[in-house]
Amino acid sequence: MRSLASRITLFLAGGTLAATTHAAGITVYKDGDKYVKMGGRIQLQYHQADPDSGSSTDEVFFRRLRPYVEGSLHKDWKGKFQFDFGKAEDANEVAVKDAYMQYKGFDNMKVTLGNANFPFSREFLTSSKKQQLVERTFVGDHNYGTPDRNVGLHLTGHNGDKTLTWGASFAAADIDPDASKLDFDTPVNKNDDFNQGWMVGGRVDFHPFGLLKFSQSDFKGDTKATIGVAAFGWRNDDDNNTYTSGGVSTSSSKADVDSVTGFEVSGAFRARGFSIDAEYNRFSADTVDPGFTGGMYRNGSTTLKNWSIEAGYMLVPSKLELVAGHQSQDADNYADTWTRTSLGANWFIHKHDVKVQLSYRMGENLKGVTGSDEDEIFLQGQYVF
Repeated sequence: MRSLASRITLFLAGGTLAATTHAAGITVYKDGDKYVKMGGRIQLQYHQADPDSGSSTDEVFFRRLRPYVEGSLHKDWKGKFQFDFGKAEDANEVAVKDAYMQYKGFDNMKVTLGNANFPFSREFLTSSKKQQLVERTFVGDHNYGTPDRNVGLHLTGHNGDKTLTWGASFAAADIDPDASKLDFDTPVNKNDDFNQGWMVGGRVDFHPFGLLKFSQSDFKGDTKATIGVAAFGWRNDDDNNTYTSGGVSTSSSKADVDSVTGFEVSGAFRARGFSIDAEYNRFSADTVDPGFTGGMYRNGSTTLKNWSIEAGYMLVPSKLELVAGHQSQDADNYADTWTRTSLGANWFIHKHDVKVQLSYRMGENLKGVTGSDEDEIFLQGQYVF
């Protein structure tokens, strides 16, 4: 084992001496169609929360600490795996993120098999390293209806000039039965009480002025726009309903989820250093117990509605950006609408690769409770290689 580790270390060290840098990752070895690429992201964050009804708290932690390795031995094939050491939870000391094999030999289409992004929510599909606000809003948060990475078959493609892009997936997906959330999780990092099921869905995006990638902020100044729609359906396979007995829930705070359907409409615009992203999501969810009331649910069901709008302007082109955003969430069992308003600034040292972000977020009626307010400060440094 020690000999193998020594050989790997020497290989990587030797490859690094002749490494070539690309937009994402560093190629440490390349010989024709064969290559090995390494990369990662480091996000060190300071977070302060000041709720009206409690004491202020703060902490410094690695929000994300994600190395990855990508490589190929054969033309049109590649494999990639990525871990997150910043998202250790309970027995999952390391969270698996991307873990897939991919075939790229078809014209205008890729076939991916493994743990990969499900094609729902423009904000979720925009990498965490390319967000304007430090934290995603409701519409891109897997805690509130948006599917996470999931294990299955994923197809992505586009037309000839990339003015039309699309994605479709069939995957296994888990849900945390916490009734205060609608939390999708990958089966790769599952907890013992997660509900298990299958999900199918897809999306289509139209780009009238040419492809607008899943990335926020405007560095180029060109006019770009996109509008997208997406939908999915998930159903419990009844293999792991730990909080239901005889059709009745055994907990007041946990509820096994029977089915979920989701719908999205989203859009984005870029021009002259100005950017705007907007999205609306709507989810219908039912619990296994048709009479359960608690958290988001009333009488065994909920309609969860999220919307968000984010805007930014490059005060100093490609260096300093002012940002603002507003988001809203409502559910059947909420007494009031949960809202968040954010203000902030981004200092780009090397665009999204090296940047410092500051966001101030004002939350009202947290989790639908009238008068439960909280102000938060997020300060984050990011390095991507």
